[in-house]
Amino acid sequence: MTPNSSDTLQESTSVQIDAAVQLAVAASDQWAASSAAARSVLLRELASSLEAERERLVGIANEESFLGTARLNGELDRTAFQLRAFADSVDAGEPFAVIDDEAVPGAPPAGHPRLLRVNVPLGPVAMFSASNFPFAFSVLGGDTASALAAGCPVVIKAHPAHPRLSTAVFELALAAAQRSGAPAGVLSMVSGASREVGVHLVRHPDIAAVAFTGSYIGGMALQKEINARPKPIPFFGELGSINPIVALPAALETQGAELATTLAASIAQGSGQFCTSPGVLIAYDNAVTDAFVEQLAAQMDGQNTHAMLSPGIRKNFDEGVARLNRHPAAKRVTTGEQSADRHPVPNLVSLDTEAFLRDHALREEIFGPSCVVVRSKSTEQLLQVLAAIGGSLTVTVWGANNDDADTQSVVRAAVRIAGRVLFSGVPTGVAVTRAQHHGGPFPSSTRPQTTSVGLMAMQRFLRPVALQEPPAWLAGRGGVPL
Repeated sequence: MTPNSSDTLQESTSVQIDAAVQLAVAASDQWAASSAAARSVLLRELASSLEAERERLVGIANEESFLGTARLNGELDRTAFQLRAFADSVDAGEPFAVIDDEAVPGAPPAGHPRLLRVNVPLGPVAMFSASNFPFAFSVLGGDTASALAAGCPVVIKAHPAHPRLSTAVFELALAAAQRSGAPAGVLSMVSGASREVGVHLVRHPDIAAVAFTGSYIGGMALQKEINARPKPIPFFGELGSINPIVALPAALETQGAELATTLAASIAQGSGQFCTSPGVLIAYDNAVTDAFVEQLAAQMDGQNTHAMLSPGIRKNFDEGVARLNRHPAAKRVTTGEQSADRHPVPNLVSLDTEAFLRDHALREEIFGPSCVVVRSKSTEQLLQVLAAIGGSLTVTVWGANNDDADTQSVVRAAVRIAGRVLFSGVPTGVAVTRAQHHGGPFPSSTRPQTTSVGLMAMQRFLRPVALQEPPAWLAGRGGVPL
């Protein structure tokens, strides 16, 4: 189904949502049994179609998101790269990987029949587009690309923040799918800003999995609905993160000015509208940290931001910053004041460990360019701060080069709570590679063992099956499902 092209996507009715899912169901068996060549052709055609319409699509995206043409061109490049990377992975046979345990004569446990472990696609996937990445986490983003590569048709839930772009990309995708020979229904789309649209979609009995990138509140509402289904299904939710940075003295003493510049730019990048935007800096309470915080505040005051994605996001940012700045334990160290326009002013406050541990509100994500400096008097306190933050997409540890007990304990604590641990640079910017992991312990994601970025994202939508003593014709399929 194709929503009407307008500045506001039409609210899909329950009948239209059911029809979209049925299209996916009708395509499911054929797409699950499709060859590597068939899947690869579709993914590459989608990538080329995006690039061919670059100027038009980037123009629409900029009008709807205010993210700027440079950023959006880069995001379109990333989206095309992801599609082709999954095509390469399919060509290499990864969805069809087989583990073949040949029969061993004799009684168990040494003896056993032949076992062939293969992967089968889950079935139709409901994919919820994100607001902050109108290309890379939207209609043809990583979730869609990885599900298609796994052999699953996708029912896209368009994001209301970029309705015209969603419609344009979906129409382009339908044409690309037809040219590539993919079955009708391999891609379908529903739309609407109401809660009812998303709930009806995840409740549909023929939806086999859900991929979501968005807020904690929205994600938990969907998780509740999925858990209440007669047959619960996997929910791959990325729910946000405050991405702490631990600044050990060795780094601040030798690279303080450089790191302040880098961190300020990361906090303000995209007006702070990244799931990996750093929201907490943890450092020891000493003169070196005092100097660094002054440098960081000055750099943040000098950052230029752009309009936020929507008035609602800007309102939430302003309210979050106001609550933070009013907190009795918080000392504001940046000087810029928020104005009535949609350009947020970066905000930095400093407080002690005791206050941070005592008040959960200080650990909540503020979506936008805001950061909290937490000063710890000991390594023990620093570890308490990391434990209180809990599950996070990333933790960055600067200055961890010395192999001593304190450094090991900090790194161990970082690994315990994060899906990705950095030892240099900043967490904004997520590479699309095989080793990448974009997920983390709850509440940063609902399935910490899975990733929504990188080539391993495809594994979310595959289920292993062991074939015991399969007939020759079945074993000869080389892992391609029936």
